[in-house]
Amino acid sequence: MSSNSKLTRILSLDGGGIRGILPGQILVALEKKLQSLDKNPKARIADYFDLIAGTSTGGILTCLYLCPSDTDPTKPGFSAEKAVELYLDRGDEIFDVSFWQKIRSAGGLTDEKYSAKELEEALVDFMGELKLSELLKPCLITSYDIKNRKGHFFRSHKAKIDKGYNFKVREAARATSAAPTYFEVARVKSEDNRVYPLIDGGVFVNNPTLCAYSEARNWKFDEFRDSPKAANMMILSLGTGGQHKKYEYKKAKDWGAVQWIVPIIDIMMAGVADTVDYQLKQIYDAVGKPDQYLRLSPELFTADSAMDNGSAENLEALRKDGEKNAKNFDKKLTAFAKMLIANK
Repeated sequence: MSSNSKLTRILSLDGGGIRGILPGQILVALEKKLQSLDKNPKARIADYFDLIAGTSTGGILTCLYLCPSDTDPTKPGFSAEKAVELYLDRGDEIFDVSFWQKIRSAGGLTDEKYSAKELEEALVDFMGELKLSELLKPCLITSYDIKNRKGHFFRSHKAKIDKGYNFKVREAARATSAAPTYFEVARVKSEDNRVYPLIDGGVFVNNPTLCAYSEARNWKFDEFRDSPKAANMMILSLGTGGQHKKYEYKKAKDWGAVQWIVPIIDIMMAGVADTVDYQLKQIYDAVGKPDQYLRLSPELFTADSAMDNGSAENLEALRKDGEKNAKNFDKKLTAFAKMLIANK
């Protein structure tokens, strides 16, 4: 076979807080479909993608899918179902505000809204002391360096060859999800002892699909996938739902900084995601391969659109909404799964 005789397979996961359950459940359905179609009950998401990219909650999921097994470091340690358990089992603790934290932060206006303690404990429990260089496949996890004022990308494939890119996986997950006003800024240290103050990559690239595309253009994955062009890639991009709220002129015209905090985050995240989707559709239409790019934007049917509603009721609603979206996307997922298998 010649170079680029197989499509480079990319998975990209948006940010969205606790709404990460939605794409998580869609990937549970995709994994089961892959197991059935490929006649392999032990098949995992990581087995079918050459690069996984994620922002914020999508970055955490990326780490989980690529974590190796404790018993066999060449195999994925988590099924898609196990990965989403971090949210379903720990979401209520991660997004729990103590009485004193409410007082101290004035509801998130003068300090971070949530303590990072529960999030960090969950990441330790799931990822331990694992390093980026030990992840199974190349990844791109986004964050933003507030000191140097530029994007910071965690890349496992670079970590394997340069200590400056190597971090503990849990620290990468903590940094990509350090959403301003929600969690304290993350302070992470690379293997060569460089320190970075990082916040959620969603502030500039909540949909990391175009970043993943650009990263793949400059990497040799194997003898069949070398610096692929768009026509040589297939991309699955998953959103995290949400409701495009309408903001009325009469109310918004007199808003100050406090009133704009929540709306501007909502507008920024939705706007970035839509723009990236538009750009990639144009790229794939231009090369005559529109079927090789699939963007799925799940809907919220009963769940709350808030990124931090970790109540038991909302967690269950998100799980059910995720399952319903997976059923609605069944035909598209089946077609994409067949293409993934054909390019193993």
